Parts: sequence; C-alpha cells; structure tokens
Amino acid sequence: MEPGSRRPGGAGEFSPAVAGIMDEDDPEPPELAVEVILADPAWRRLVPRAETLARRAVAAALRDSGGTGSVSVLLADDRELKRLNGEHRGKDKPTNVLSFPGLGEHLGDIALALGVVRREARAAGERPAAHFAHLVAHGALHLIGHDHLSAGEARRMERAEARAMHRMRMPNPWRGVPA
Repeated sequence: MEPGSRRPGGAGEFSPAVAGIMDEDDPEPPELAVEVILADPAWRRLVPRAETLARRAVAAALRDSGGTGSVSVLLADDRELKRLNGEHRGKDKPTNVLSFPGLGEHLGDIALALGVVRREARAAGERPAAHFAHLVAHGALHLIGHDHLSAGEARRMERAEARAMHRMRMPNPWRGVPA
C-alpha cells in the first residue's frame, strides 16, 4: 500500500448506523468507504472480526468531521511496518500505526503492526481489541489533520479519540493516564 494510493474496486460502502456506532436520532452519516487489507491473517487471532472493528473505529473517529470518501486500513506484520516507517519517516523500527493522507476523495491509508499492537496491549493491561480500535481511530484522526506535536494539539486529539471510543462503547484510553 503506497501512501495516497487508491484501491480500485473492493471498497464497500459502510454505514456507521448498521455497525451500531450511531443512534437512530443522529443525522445521516456522511458516505464513507473503508477497505481493510488483511496482510497478516494472525490479526484474526489477536482481534476477532478485526476488519469489522477497523471499519467501526474509522467511522467513529470521522463522524464529527463531515469527511466523506474512502480510507484503506492495512493490517500487517512488524516487518512491513518497519519497512514503511523506514521508507517514509526514516526510522528503522516498526511502529504501532502509520497514517498516510490521501488525495481527493481518498482520505488516506492507515497501517498497523500486529506484533507492536499485541505487545503494547499486553504491557498496558488492555484488551487487544480496545487498543486496536484506539490506534485505528488515532490513525483516522491523523488523516483529517489532527496531530499531537504540541500540548494543545495532543489534548484535542486525545478528546477526539475518547469520543470515538465512547461511540463504540469501548474504554477511554486516556482515563487514568497522567496529564
């Protein structure tokens, strides 16, 4: 998956209401297509129904943005994320999540590393599915311009992540974390 690339076909339309992350009283969600590429089948052992949860996390994170279009989510191994991190950020190590903004209607690409996500969840005492959903939401927020380079930006992004997790009825990843 190259940053900013579009995947022809295969991306089905996704309705957050069907996924259970929106109330019936909420306004109609924007059209959002989320394609999940399962490059490492071991993701299914770590996070059952990883593809569905990734779609829900993207939709929950982008709900307030009014963003429409498509997003690709690559579920890969550490080796692939190490390669992408080296190629695009000059860092010779795997990382948990990378985001690559897209062009036009393609909002961008998100990539996650299986081993890093597994180790982080275990070290934090979190359920792997909750940590995974948080990282996908984090990546989706980067695609629409959120960042965490300054303290103010970080607080805004953390609040947006907490809202996305709340929409999915998952724990706030920032509760109990010192400011």
